[in-house]
This record gives sequence, structure tokens and C-alpha cells, in this order.
Amino acid sequence: MTNDQLEVNQTFPLTIKRLGINGEGVGYFKKKVVFVPGALPGEEIVAVATKVQPKFSEAKIKTIRKSSPHRIQAPCPIYAECGGCQLQHLSYSQQLVEKRDIVVQAMERYTKNSISALNIKETIGMEDPWNYRNKSQYQVGLKEGKLIAGLYGVNSHSLIDIPNCLVQHSATNKVTRTVKKILKNLNIPIYNERKNKGVIRTVITRVGFETGEVQVVLVTGTEDIPQKDKLIKQIRDQLPEVKSIVQNINNKKTSLIFGDKTIHLAGEKVINEILGDLSYELSARTFFQLNPIQTVKLYDEVKKAAALTGEEKVVDAYCGVGTIGLWLSKEAKEVRGMDVIKESIDDAKKNAKRHNRNNVRYEVGKAENVMPRWIKEGWKPDVLVVDPPRTGCDQNLLNTILKVKPKKIVYVSCNPSTLAKDIHELSKLYKVEYMQPVDMFPQTAHVEVVAQIVLKRD
Repeated sequence: MTNDQLEVNQTFPLTIKRLGINGEGVGYFKKKVVFVPGALPGEEIVAVATKVQPKFSEAKIKTIRKSSPHRIQAPCPIYAECGGCQLQHLSYSQQLVEKRDIVVQAMERYTKNSISALNIKETIGMEDPWNYRNKSQYQVGLKEGKLIAGLYGVNSHSLIDIPNCLVQHSATNKVTRTVKKILKNLNIPIYNERKNKGVIRTVITRVGFETGEVQVVLVTGTEDIPQKDKLIKQIRDQLPEVKSIVQNINNKKTSLIFGDKTIHLAGEKVINEILGDLSYELSARTFFQLNPIQTVKLYDEVKKAAALTGEEKVVDAYCGVGTIGLWLSKEAKEVRGMDVIKESIDDAKKNAKRHNRNNVRYEVGKAENVMPRWIKEGWKPDVLVVDPPRTGCDQNLLNTILKVKPKKIVYVSCNPSTLAKDIHELSKLYKVEYMQPVDMFPQTAHVEVVAQIVLKRD
């Protein structure tokens, strides 16, 4: 082994240069990159190598010789074990600075543009960066005979009890705690993953921020719930805010939360939520943004980037339940959306009908298949909105965009790396006017970006 190669358990000095995409500190030892969870930019540390690969190494902090002025005490007592948040030890104002830098790094890595040419704005944050999540999904288990509900610890399969998560809305915390007590008092069997036996696997709680309505979904390993009527009655008596109780059956050995069969147990089938002047019905399986306060800011940034005049034909690709398309529909001539999930399209159609948006239509299918057909029929979009999954836009869709040449693309991204790759691909015909980072998940390393991308003039 050469001298410049680190070895596991080796101790070495390291200066942290920036934050990585997963919130870890990034430094260089003999020109090779080292990732250190919990370390912050500007810190000088003594690190211990935990994993050595040919292209990078991982390490942990042994001691901090020079601390960042932005380092704070994480307020959550189980922050280090849980791993759900990565940045509670960094002051919130600085989290916003570092998230913009994560976008900058991705653009430097994957595009040839100079960063000044890309016009990356300052991150839009929250006034109160706590209690913002509208949904919790907690695995249920037994620890030394005590019923616990929470998440699996970082890099482990050990369940951590989370009685009060600081990024969850207070209603989801309260409801989950009470449901736990009721399950314990009624002695309802808890699912044992190893033995594939027992009943209650997961408790899912979702709240409408504007309406205060709460839905509880109990994921069970069996269809039969012992003492079911008592369970329902006690939830309804003790938690009047719970408007909907649903059971989902998942009897497979799997890490997926939901099974195929859903049974409506009590109350309504859905809860309601309001964003801006739009209302939504949320069923147990409906995807909905987890931070409603920032979602309004994000969608307003999409509206700003689309800059519609009332004359434009708009495509909402990856449209889900139609949230973005409906947000834009008042200012558009026509909005058309598509998604591969049929249930989402059914919900999108219902949402459009409920709001009397007659200039909106949705169909099931992939954007790269549906769009060319519309063009053949003589309908060509002026503005294309894409909000793809973390993997970015499908290559066939990118090819279709370059053929169809809409005047403007508004790209909503939850992963700066795939955004940068897609911008590189589109740069043959398009240029980035600006990029607006939005912090949807304070205390974590995630950052969303709205990019306004326009067709180059010949």
C-alpha cells in the first residue's frame, strides 16, 4: 500500500471545505475526497477513517480543533441516532447558504456553464423551520416489553422511539402518541417482522394544516384486528380531530409500507387540505407535498417562472394529482397534464372539476408518448412544466422536448445533480435564465430548485 492511501481506523487532520449532497462535511486528504457526517464547512478536525474506496473515503469526527461559528447544539434529543435530519447542528440561516452551495456544486460538476451565467438566487427559507411536516409514518415495535413507534436508526435495523418529532406538525405527534397508548391498553398484538406474526405494523398520521383534519392509517399484517370496534371508538372519543380512520393490509415480508388492500374503517374516506385558493381531498394513498407552507411558496415560484399572459398552452408533465397545473390554470389558455399513475389522474380530473377549471385536461401516460401525439393533432405547448422524481427526466422525454421545442421550460427539481445533468442535455437548444432554490425540508440536506429555462434565439 502506498503512503498516500488511507487505511481504516487511521487518524488524520482534515479541513472541511463544503457540505455534500447528503449533508456531510467534505474535505480532501492527499487530493482524495473524504466525507464526514456531522462536520461543517470551515471546521478543522481530527478524523478517523471508517471506509476507504479507490475514489473516496468516509470518516467520523474524533475531535474538532476549530469549530464553525455556525455550529449549534441540535435541539432534538435523538438527533444523532435517528438520522431523519442531517443539519440540526447548523444554524438555520447558514443551512440556507449551504443549500444554495449544494446547487452550485451540482452545476459545476455536470454543466459547462459558469455559475454566474446560471444566476442561482438565494434560498427561500421558512420563518419557522420546525413542525412543518404534515405526515408521519412510524413503524411499531416492542422494546423490552414497551410499545414504541418511530423510525429505524441511521445505518441500522434498530427501531428508535420518536414520541415527539421536532419537524412534524404537533397534531401528528399528539395523534400518534395517543394511538400508541390505545393499542397498548387494548393489548392489540404488534407485528413481529422476524416471525412475520402479529397485527399492527405501521401507524401513519396526516394532518391538513389549514383544516386541522387528521387521518390515521393503520397498516396491519392481518385483515382481522382484535378489539377493532373498541379501537375505533377510543380513537374517535379521545381524538375528535381524527376525521378519517383507514386500514391497509400488508402481509408480505417487505420494506414497502403499503400493501394492496385498503379498508375504510370510520369517519370520512378523505381529509381536506387547502393551498392558496385550491382545496384538495387526500385519501390514504394520495401523494401530497409534505410541507404545505413552503409548497405555496414553491408553486408561486413556478407561476413566476412560467410568467403566463393568458395565451399560453401549458403541459404539466409528471402532473400527479394536478397541483401545479391547477395552480397555473387561471393564467393559461389551456393546461394539459399526464402521469403514469391512473389513480393520480382520476384525482387530478376530480380536482379540476371541483374548481371549475374547464381549460384543464389530464390523461394517463408517459409525457414522451403523449406529447408527440398531441403535436400530430396540431396542439403544441408554449410552456412545459416538469416536476420529475429524484432520478430526473426520462431520456426519451428530454429527446421529445428537443424535438418539440417549447419556448419555455419550468423545471421543478428535488435533486440538484439530476437537474444539472438534464440542463446539460437541454443546453443544445436552451439556456437557463435563473434558478431559485427553495427549502422544503429544513434541518435536512434536501433542496428543491425552480429553474426557468428558455429556448435560445437562433
